[in-house]
Amino acid sequence: MTWLKGYKKAALFLFLVFVLPATMQVPHLFAQAFPDGATQGTMQMNPEVEPLSFPFIDLQLRNPTTNQEVAFSVQVLLLLTVLSLAPSILILLTCFLRLSIVFDFIKRALSLQQVPPTTVLNGIAFFLTLFIMWPTFTAIYNNSFKPLSDGEIAIEQAYTEAEAPLRLFMYSQMASNTSYISMFMSMGNLEKPQTLADVPTYVLIPSYILSELTIAFKIGILLYIPFIIIDMVVASILMSMGMIMLPPSQISMPFKLMLFVLVDGWGLLTQQLFNSIIR
Repeated sequence: MTWLKGYKKAALFLFLVFVLPATMQVPHLFAQAFPDGATQGTMQMNPEVEPLSFPFIDLQLRNPTTNQEVAFSVQVLLLLTVLSLAPSILILLTCFLRLSIVFDFIKRALSLQQVPPTTVLNGIAFFLTLFIMWPTFTAIYNNSFKPLSDGEIAIEQAYTEAEAPLRLFMYSQMASNTSYISMFMSMGNLEKPQTLADVPTYVLIPSYILSELTIAFKIGILLYIPFIIIDMVVASILMSMGMIMLPPSQISMPFKLMLFVLVDGWGLLTQQLFNSIIR
């Protein structure tokens, strides 16, 4: 315990000699004047500086007082609903579904994992969809959107005019195979349609979606056949050489890429997809 008392005395001596005088000099340091040329500090704002101004937004909610206001509110609600469903409409009611699936099939058939990225393939499918569907979009704009914006037709007629080109496009893709339309008509206990006008839109849309999936899978099977042959040949050669541990896909991928590039695969694929849609 003697050494502990001596330690406390030494610590007290160091505090009195070094720390206490330093703390006694701090107010003296703060009391010194600023050097020449220094700017004096102040807590007041410069009166010449204009404060920031934020716009005031006032939103008022009230009940509709007339039937026209009720109809306008319903129209705005329907417009917002259509805008929220616009990506799904673009994917399901156009040729984007077929293009995106076929591009994904060709990527898997080539045994490619990261190149090209899925975003790039979807971008290619999107702009090809715009190219193929441009006449349909033009007809919708000229017959529906422009007359509606000019006040020449009502919103009900605008919906009918916008629906007609899409119905014609979807039905043209199923002209050779209407089995899905018959299936949905029978499932809904509807009468057998005589013409396209007799097929409701809520029947035509799911029929078109299933038809596009079927066509895309058929194209994917045809795309897989030459690359499967290359995989089988490479696997047979590796088995005959006793290289069992070497993955065949790693060896066959360069040969599949060379074949795809030599035959101009992207050009042929795009041209055949275009011909399959626009007959």
